[in-house]
Amino acid sequence: MSDSDINYTLDDLCYLMARLRDPEYGCPWDLKQDFASIIPHTLEEAYEVADTIEREDWDHLADELGDLLFQVIFYSQLGQEDSRFTMNTVINGIVTKLLRRHPHVFPDGELRTPPRKITLSEAQISANWEAIKQQERAGAAKDKVLDDVPRGLPALSRAEKLQKRASEVGFDWNDPLLVLDKIEEEIVELREAIASGDQASVKDEMGDVLFAQVNLARHLGVKPEAALRGTNQKFERRFAFVEACVTQSGRSWAEHSLDQLDGFWDEAKKNGL
Repeated sequence: MSDSDINYTLDDLCYLMARLRDPEYGCPWDLKQDFASIIPHTLEEAYEVADTIEREDWDHLADELGDLLFQVIFYSQLGQEDSRFTMNTVINGIVTKLLRRHPHVFPDGELRTPPRKITLSEAQISANWEAIKQQERAGAAKDKVLDDVPRGLPALSRAEKLQKRASEVGFDWNDPLLVLDKIEEEIVELREAIASGDQASVKDEMGDVLFAQVNLARHLGVKPEAALRGTNQKFERRFAFVEACVTQSGRSWAEHSLDQLDGFWDEAKKNGL
């Protein structure tokens, strides 16, 4: 039987990782990696999974998920080498946490509890989930409300989590229209910064505008990271249409006025792009 006929398991993947990190016979590139050095690869793989799903490229999703899973295996191997944790530690931890956070599915906290019909509403389940997470944070002895919001998140996602965490202690707007007012206030301040010519102030005020926009998205139930990715994709589609129009015209970009390019853009919108 050839290797191509074998259905490999999680244990096989862990074994492969250990071989790659073998001090004498392993791969030189894998051997020189550490926790910090593979962070960029982890983030890249996570985004590739998200991109594959958003493009509905189902034929390649399993492959991308495998790449992401390999990142977890890599960290687990590093943890085992440093006597910090193993893959079993990771699996045990996530199963234990999910059992604790799903009392509506596992009322006695046991994995093999026989299934039963769930009677709670989605809102009740969500409220319970947040309450359990707050208890976990309290049990972890976090000194400050924002202490465990990951610093490595993309800025939009981290802004949303910071705002959500602050809202849990009552520091939040109670009306989306008030957030709109705040955005308009920040735009006025941005205009003043632009007029001053102070680039440091422009950067600071631009950040305030973005932060307020994330806040509005959160109040409207919109994920800002997902919304912006969607707009990026829409821009790509429409720009591709504009580019095709420029190419078909036989003239260069420089030979088209902005009004003409805007006309192509409007045509792309009319075509549903």
